[in-house]
Amino acid sequence: MSRKLLIEHAEVPGITSFETYRKHGGYASVEKALKTMSPEEVVEEVKKSGLRGRGGAGFPTGMKWSFLAKPEGVERHLVCNADESEPGTFKDRYLMEKLPHLLIEGMITSSYALGARRSYIYIRGEFMYVLRILEKAIAEAYANGMLGKNILGSGYDLDLVVTPGGGAYICGEETALLESLEGKRGNPRMKPPFPAVKGLWGNPTVVNNVESIAAVVPIVNEGGEAYAKIGIERSTGTKLISASGNLVRPGVYEIELGLSVEEFIYGDNYCRGVANGKKLKACIPGGSSVPILPHYLVTKTAAGTDRLMTYESLADGGFASGSMLGSGGFIVFDEDQCIVRNTWNFARFYAHESCGQCSPCREGTGWMEKVL
Repeated sequence: MSRKLLIEHAEVPGITSFETYRKHGGYASVEKALKTMSPEEVVEEVKKSGLRGRGGAGFPTGMKWSFLAKPEGVERHLVCNADESEPGTFKDRYLMEKLPHLLIEGMITSSYALGARRSYIYIRGEFMYVLRILEKAIAEAYANGMLGKNILGSGYDLDLVVTPGGGAYICGEETALLESLEGKRGNPRMKPPFPAVKGLWGNPTVVNNVESIAAVVPIVNEGGEAYAKIGIERSTGTKLISASGNLVRPGVYEIELGLSVEEFIYGDNYCRGVANGKKLKACIPGGSSVPILPHYLVTKTAAGTDRLMTYESLADGGFASGSMLGSGGFIVFDEDQCIVRNTWNFARFYAHESCGQCSPCREGTGWMEKVL
């Protein structure tokens, strides 16, 4: 069974409250960072960890942080992308619903590292009940001195705001998210300039996924090198996987990167196989926007090696025989499922959600829906 760094306490009664979360070691990373580390040292630990963006792109988080411009006297921001809209992906919602203080702790520690004094959680508009959970947790953090002025006597100030979007899939793209956060139509911006130079309200901004920010907590607590020892090669640490489809036991799992896909689907500690004794037909390992793997490429690569739950192994062989880890939206199809109908359903979603800004998407997604 994989070691759990993020959701170990998810089922502890009352863990959504500050008091219970604190009793289980909560906010230790804030104390450690603010009392014993400089912002640069926190960034360095995240670099050492090898943490890669858990929202889908897989870009090294520490490197992304190091790009942040730091002009004198200019405000900086950290924005959490909680606009989880990818069909097949629901692990961020689970994390916020079960462990809201883990995200808030990660936001404080990460904001300190980036020199941000006003940070934001941009949450999907359909998650209003989760927004209420986060607002309650943020209020508790303020009441207990973890947010606001002079946190833990360190001289560091931070305000944290959670705001809902309008339910547009495009706002999962970071520049469209920033436009929406500013009160404008959620269309992607031209780049450059990138958000790290000119982001929210023209200020240097880092946008990170919910899981990426939560992962900063164990990285600071245990050290970047210890975190990097989990997983294999350039896929370090643990990853939350949203498992759905024709599985005996769907749900959210935290795995150590490097686990075999076969073990994840069939292992007793994970999904326990395809439901109703059916045969496996195909799998989408990283959410609806990544390539579908037919059954003979789900557990083995084109070269015959074991397919692993890593960024590299799932992409092995390119699009001819590979896919992507993406956001970890792991969808399994049994022998009775129609791949054309499922693909049409995804195409229908993308045609409906196109922001209409670029011709290939605006026209192409509609034609793909019609053709399918």
